[in-house]
Amino acid sequence: MATFLYRLGRLAFRRRHFVALIWVALLALAGFGAASAPSAGNTSFTVPGTEAQKAFDLLEQRFPGMSAAGGTARVVFKAPAGEKMTDAANKNTVQKTVDALADGPEVASVADPYQADAVSKDGTIAYASVKYKVPGMELEDGTREVLEETAQDARDAGLTVEVGGDALLAQPETGTGEIIGIAVAAVVLVITFGSLVAAGLPLLTALIGVGIGVSAITALASTLELGSTTSTLATMIGLAVGIDYALFVVSRYRAELAAGREREEAAGRAVGTAGSAVVFAGLTVVIALVGLSVVNMPMLTKMGVAAAGTVAIAVLIALTMIPALLGYAGRRVKPAGEKSKFLGGARAARKAASAKANMGTRWARFVVRRPIAVLLLGVVGLGAVAVPAVSMELGIGDDSSLPTSTTQRRAYDLLSEGFGPGFNGPLVVVVDAKASDDPDAAFTEVTDQIKGLKNVATVMPAAPNKAGDTATITVIPDAEPSSVTTEELVHGIRDAGTEIKADTDADVLVTGTTAMNIDVAQKLNDALIPYLALVVGLAFLLLIVVFRSILVPLKAALGFLLSVMAALGAVVAVFQWGWMADLVGVEETRPIVAIMPIFMIGVVFGLAMDYEVFLVTRIREAYIHGEKASQAVVTGFNHSARVVTAAAVIMIAVFGGFIGSSEAMVKMIGFGLAIAVLFDAFIVRMAIVPAVLALLGRKAWWLPKWLDRVLPNVDVEGEGLRTQGDSAHSSGSSGSGDSKGADPDEERELVKF
Repeated sequence: MATFLYRLGRLAFRRRHFVALIWVALLALAGFGAASAPSAGNTSFTVPGTEAQKAFDLLEQRFPGMSAAGGTARVVFKAPAGEKMTDAANKNTVQKTVDALADGPEVASVADPYQADAVSKDGTIAYASVKYKVPGMELEDGTREVLEETAQDARDAGLTVEVGGDALLAQPETGTGEIIGIAVAAVVLVITFGSLVAAGLPLLTALIGVGIGVSAITALASTLELGSTTSTLATMIGLAVGIDYALFVVSRYRAELAAGREREEAAGRAVGTAGSAVVFAGLTVVIALVGLSVVNMPMLTKMGVAAAGTVAIAVLIALTMIPALLGYAGRRVKPAGEKSKFLGGARAARKAASAKANMGTRWARFVVRRPIAVLLLGVVGLGAVAVPAVSMELGIGDDSSLPTSTTQRRAYDLLSEGFGPGFNGPLVVVVDAKASDDPDAAFTEVTDQIKGLKNVATVMPAAPNKAGDTATITVIPDAEPSSVTTEELVHGIRDAGTEIKADTDADVLVTGTTAMNIDVAQKLNDALIPYLALVVGLAFLLLIVVFRSILVPLKAALGFLLSVMAALGAVVAVFQWGWMADLVGVEETRPIVAIMPIFMIGVVFGLAMDYEVFLVTRIREAYIHGEKASQAVVTGFNHSARVVTAAAVIMIAVFGGFIGSSEAMVKMIGFGLAIAVLFDAFIVRMAIVPAVLALLGRKAWWLPKWLDRVLPNVDVEGEGLRTQGDSAHSSGSSGSGDSKGADPDEERELVKF
């Protein structure tokens, strides 16, 4: 592996014009595809294998005229203080509003509040339901404008008017945090490299990689039904890993220059060593993201695959475009230990070498001297932070998760005030009586059984289809949709359905947004253990190949579990318990978005293995070159601690930038990933890992002889490069990076590989 990547790096350095042209062409092609692609349209949310999904599919078959995919809006009216919605003036205003809505474009139907019994018992609140012919995401701007203008006219007449539903669904806003994150990354890179040119390379390549990835997602959004969250998360992850992967290659390149190598040779060795770590680190991230498909939830699978594609692009760019750009940069990229004149003048590498040990070295020596104390402190601290994760509650975001400044959230609150907390989460009970001898009797029995259950506020009469073999019964719980009592009601209806099936041969299914939320949470809980087993198992095998050790991969997996549980605990404490919620803009506590934990686990696992590979590879490199186990830890930190720290700070800044998003899931994932990287990089990898390696000593690198013979030698440390390049290739490079023409034999070797 190292030899192949070494040759690839040298080839990309010499053929930089060709490599740069390929990546620019790919960016242009992806951009053209995104610009010419149709709008994304509606993104369907399906959860195969759940009762709620089965009921929804049955409704599509038996009630074809329901247009379940059409957009909806609820225009909610509240009378001024001391007045009623049944007063003549207010009633006249509502009637004008209903007539105006009915005349609007793309409207299928409008329900008059006074005919549909949509006025609260105290008479102060009413609502009109609007059904559109097309999905909410596909509504024309003119349709939304008519809806907003009509609501404003009613406000001008003296009523409080808010609009809920998906008709006014807006794209999530990330605010300025994303830009701030990139700016912080730029500052960290400048400090790390002491050169504006060297600092600019990781940023440039990361932006190109994200541009290609997100443009491709946009181009395929309509065909594959990819939502806006998919591109947002791909941007988040692509930026973070793109900057980090390029950072490691450029850092190793500067170290090779400081060792006296010519620029082309340094580029080859940087890609052969750091590039090998990038490949395996990237593979762990891709495995974790693609592994989300085991949940069998199409939306989650698409998000994972799209993000994995962006990570794969980041790896390829780090291996090819970075050495090509280093060729263009020439002497403007200084050896390690030197700064550009603009940032304080050049310092000789020998002066830096004679200076006192860097902070990474001093920290490693401290940990090696006191490994037990550091290990206990790290494990106990993360364990304490993880405690809130035990009480995590899952749900799917609805209008209640939106800021109170939005009309959708205010409409939600008005409906809860006027019609009870369960009104915003009605349950739809579908009775399939096709196999029953007396469908009407089955419908009546189901209705009576539900009325006798606890936690029920209202049960609507059964509404049969034209064939009379299927009916829907709307049930309003007496508690809010995310409450435990509502979940108990769903299970109670399903348990009663089992008895009804035995008596009437009619199937009773529960669906609706609330029931879907409950089923999704259960499905994700059931999939968590198989997902962890698959991802951790595959990565464990991969790390055995990389490190040729059993205990090091095991330590890596256990360290990941510590950091991810602590991160989930922090998410619960902030978003569910409300601790320090104001600092991240959380206006109201609520259950954790259901798909967030498992998605975060996948991403965090991949990133945790990134740091494990980058850090431990340098430690193993020192060990196999003859150093004692404890000294190898110190040497590894001497070479990599500064860069790993910079990479972690960059990731934290990029992920933290998405905390400003208006979408609850993006905000939660941004916070969760930022805090997880903080825990994993600075506590697990920088403290617990060296402590464990110091305690294990030589045993850390033990591998059974039979397994050593079976495993392929991927040579991540670049041992095969120790005697290669210095004599065979040193004459082919110039200090300015202007060598011309590729070695034909070298190119043939690449083709063979």
